[in-house]
Amino acid sequence: MAVANPGSVAPKSAAPWRTPVAILAAAAALAFVPRLGLPAFYDSLLYLVLHWIVLATSWNILSGYTGYFSFGHGAYFGAGIYTTSTLLARWDWPFLGTLPVAALVASVLGIAIGAVVFRVKGIRGEVFALLTLAVTFVVGTLIVNTPIDGGNGVSLAGVAVPAIGPTASSTFYLLALAAATLTLLVAWHITTTRFGAGLFAIHDDEDAAEVMGVPTYRYKLAAMGISCALAGVAGGIHALFLSYVTVGEVFTINVPLTVVLMSVLGGTRHWAGPAIGAIAITLLLYSFTAADHAVAGKAMVGAILIAAILFMPDGILPRLLRLLPRRQPDVLASAQEAAIAPCQAGEVLLRTRGLAKSFRGVKALSGVDVEVQRGEILGLLGPNGSGKSTFINVVTGHYAPSSGSVVFEGQELGRSAAHRIARAGISRTYQIPRPFARQTVLDNAALAAMFGGGIRSPAAARGQAMTWLAFAGLQDKAHAYPDELNLHQRKFLELARALASRPRLVLLDEVLCGLTPSEIDDAVALVRRIRDQGATVIFVEHVMRAVMALTDRVVVFDHGELLAEGAAAEVMRRPEVMAAYLGPPLPQAQASAVAGASHA
Repeated sequence: MAVANPGSVAPKSAAPWRTPVAILAAAAALAFVPRLGLPAFYDSLLYLVLHWIVLATSWNILSGYTGYFSFGHGAYFGAGIYTTSTLLARWDWPFLGTLPVAALVASVLGIAIGAVVFRVKGIRGEVFALLTLAVTFVVGTLIVNTPIDGGNGVSLAGVAVPAIGPTASSTFYLLALAAATLTLLVAWHITTTRFGAGLFAIHDDEDAAEVMGVPTYRYKLAAMGISCALAGVAGGIHALFLSYVTVGEVFTINVPLTVVLMSVLGGTRHWAGPAIGAIAITLLLYSFTAADHAVAGKAMVGAILIAAILFMPDGILPRLLRLLPRRQPDVLASAQEAAIAPCQAGEVLLRTRGLAKSFRGVKALSGVDVEVQRGEILGLLGPNGSGKSTFINVVTGHYAPSSGSVVFEGQELGRSAAHRIARAGISRTYQIPRPFARQTVLDNAALAAMFGGGIRSPAAARGQAMTWLAFAGLQDKAHAYPDELNLHQRKFLELARALASRPRLVLLDEVLCGLTPSEIDDAVALVRRIRDQGATVIFVEHVMRAVMALTDRVVVFDHGELLAEGAAAEVMRRPEVMAAYLGPPLPQAQASAVAGASHA
């Protein structure tokens, strides 16, 4: 079976459809189990294994792929249970007809919650986990106090089990097998698409992903909807399996806690990891239950989880995959020279008017007017705290401006989302490199090509990315991970990633910081090549020899205001610019006193 590298953009192999074929073949083989005539106990045990595979894998599509750890999966599972039980008990629906409705109700519930929560920046980690856990108990409280449950539960004892298998227990097994097969296919397929690449990027660095063109809000909502829909289907099947549904047993912490344990044990960054964890934990629990040692079974699960966190923090499956030789993805490397769309020099590409940004009353930018001409390298200078990085963050959409306008190629972008700005043709680097740590160098650059550059095919994006890695001299590191690179290489990865989207404007935020003199020379040459390939460059830097060598003109910021602009050699000699960097000159009498004290 072909498997994807955890966090990769898309697994590539000679037979890309080997994995779904293997899943379907395994499902077809398992579908013959009821014909073996095993006791009903084994049908039920296999049902529970598959049931937990669905729940753990569906949870992982949101929480494992994006890093938004949810403890609210019990709410969506419970919504599916009560949707099916209500339709069966009150309106006498056919059982199979209730499952799509259960999926829809759970999905709508999840999307409605996500539409609010994902709008608030900073709700992640423990806050998101606790918030989603609260949803479980809120939904349960609402249901128990309405006619849906009424406090007495819902009985499905009189509902006939569909004759899908030779027995009722085998019917539930086959239904769970179908649900698990669908869930695994969905989970695998997501990892092979740009959608999956975007989710993994959100997991590693959501802000950087947005600036590179990933529509993070929409992708999180989509992942939430898919995750909840699959949980709803599992709930719908489980409603009839239980035959009597009560809020006290449905809306508990058991479901979210169990799926988290299973996914973490198996490996959250791989589509098959939660399934491995679900099989291991379910069989372990029921083997002890059969021997009347349920407490010992739970203790064993806890011990295994602690050991896994300490010695296999990425889970069982990724550890096993590391024992295999690392597969290098096939890359359709382009033979063409790296090039960006040509531009006509002299035209105004970017214009800001009255651009301002305040943080709780502190003015980081105050009415800045800047024009950037096509084809130039514009130096953006100023002392620390002058507003240079804030300017880059506002232009690229990381921050919304407090006032003013940002016009790029005649289009107002001042209030646009960062991913729309990236797709419009603007890219950036970060002063401190922010690669996606759990994706390869090639996948880092390919992500920019897919989203900022609009290339829909992961294979084509890889080819484009390899071209720019070669441009930056990183082709030999394509299949390495960022933590295997030195600072110089990580800086050049930032450049390659910024260029892979084929931008018309590149904003370089102190790309020379921390480099040695020889590395600075290499970087200066590379920036020249970037302009020669057709890009316009805004160059933020403190290394003055590089500024003098590269820039066509410079603008100087001080305390968030535009202080001076013009040719670098002329601007840096102005008294106001020297004062901004070195401080105001001392009065003559004070200067003489200081000189005398120094002489003494």
